[in-house]
Amino acid sequence: MIPDFTAVEIATIRELLTQRYQKDVEIHLADSEVVLSSDHQVPEQCPTVFWHEQEANFVVVKTGVFSYRTQFFYTPHEQYGTGINEYNDLEQCVAAVFQTQADHERDRQGVSSGGTGEKLNQETN
Repeated sequence: MIPDFTAVEIATIRELLTQRYQKDVEIHLADSEVVLSSDHQVPEQCPTVFWHEQEANFVVVKTGVFSYRTQFFYTPHEQYGTGINEYNDLEQCVAAVFQTQADHERDRQGVSSGGTGEKLNQETN
């Protein structure tokens, strides 16, 4: 069983969100069903932190004691990852999704930034 986010991890996410957006951002705790490995196709319940900001939705999924995945999405059919499947540092994970989403927004507005946002198919969570 994957442990819930600790109080320190939640405080870290809140602090990073405040630094990024210069305001308090409401977060939601949830569980996500995630397939953790290609050889084990049964989804596992993983603790998840969700927030919505600047017309995008963000998730950080805890996949182990010190393992995290992240993505952002606009709609269920328009989901994006960072290009890295899993992080072992929460701050790097959150910073990566911030940067990838910012690069994606610049690209959507027609400004090339060399970003690496990776579109995920809708079955990937």
